[in-house]
Amino acid sequence: MTETTKTHVILLSCGSFNPITKGHIHMFEKARDYLHKTGRFIVIGGIISPVHDTYGKPGLVPSRHRLTMCQLAVQSSDWIRVDPWECYQDTWQTTCSVLEHHRDLMKRVTGCILSNVNTPSTTPVIGQPQNTTSPIYQNSNTANKPTAIKLWGKVSESLGKICCVRPHVERFTFVDENANLGTAMRYEEIELRILLLCGSDLLESFCIPGLWNESDMEVIVGDFGIVVVPRDGADTERIMNHSSVLRKHKDNIIVVKDDLNHPMSVVSSTKSRLALQHGDGHVVDYLSQPVIDYILQSQLYINASG
Repeated sequence: MTETTKTHVILLSCGSFNPITKGHIHMFEKARDYLHKTGRFIVIGGIISPVHDTYGKPGLVPSRHRLTMCQLAVQSSDWIRVDPWECYQDTWQTTCSVLEHHRDLMKRVTGCILSNVNTPSTTPVIGQPQNTTSPIYQNSNTANKPTAIKLWGKVSESLGKICCVRPHVERFTFVDENANLGTAMRYEEIELRILLLCGSDLLESFCIPGLWNESDMEVIVGDFGIVVVPRDGADTERIMNHSSVLRKHKDNIIVVKDDLNHPMSVVSSTKSRLALQHGDGHVVDYLSQPVIDYILQSQLYINASG
C-alpha cells in the first residue's frame, strides 16, 4: 500500500494523567510503531485529553497542573500534543463526547469527512471545496506530497490560525468552534480516522455492569474503534469475551502485542504518586525530569490525598 492509500490515524487518549507518566508516552509510541508495522495505517498525530476537574476522582489535582505536566511531558515530541478542551468545559465530559468533539473539530478545521470503522468515506476525506487557486499537494512530484508529519504539521498549523487563549493557562490553546478556516488549504484524498488509545484497564472497565452507557460503548468501539496497549500481562481475549459489545465489535479493537514485558507497561500514575509521597528514588523511572521538577515546585502529591 502507498502512503496515501493507507488509513491515516490520530490516536486520542483520555484520562486523569494524575500525573502523566513515561508509561503514557510509551503507550503512544508502542501503538504508533505497531500500527505502522501492520502496513495498513499511518499515525499522523496523537492527542492527550486530560479529564475535567469535576470527574470526582480522589486525589485529582486541578487541571491547570495536569495540563502543564502533560505539556512538559510531550515538549520534545513532534507528533503528540495536549488538548485542553475537555478541561475547559463546564462539567465532566464522557469519552464518547470527547471523541465526537475531536471528530467534528477535525472536520471543521480540515474541511474533511472523517470515516469511521464501519463506513469508510468514499469522498476525499481531507480536502477543501474546489476553489480558483491551485490546490496544495496536487503536483505529481512525490516530493511535494504530504507525509504523515507534513500532514499533522499542516493540521496543527491550521488549528493555531483559529484558536484563542483562555486566561491563566497561556501555554494552552483551544479552537473556536465558530471559526471558519476558509478554503486556503487542500490535501490529497486520504482516509482519516480518530482511534481511542487506552490500556487494558480501560478495556476491562467496559465489562463492569452499569459503568458505561451502552450506547456510548457502541459509538466508541463500533464507530471509532480502539487501540489497546495491554498492561501487567492482561488477557485481552478474556476481557473482550466478557462484554457483548466488545465481542460484537472485536474487529474494531486493535491489541498491540509487541514487547508485552517492557518495563514501561507496569508504570502507573498510582505508583508514581506513592513514590513521590514516600520519597522513593524510583520516581525517576516513572516520570520525566521536567514533570518531577514541576511537581516538586508546585508541591503536588505530597500526601495521600494528592
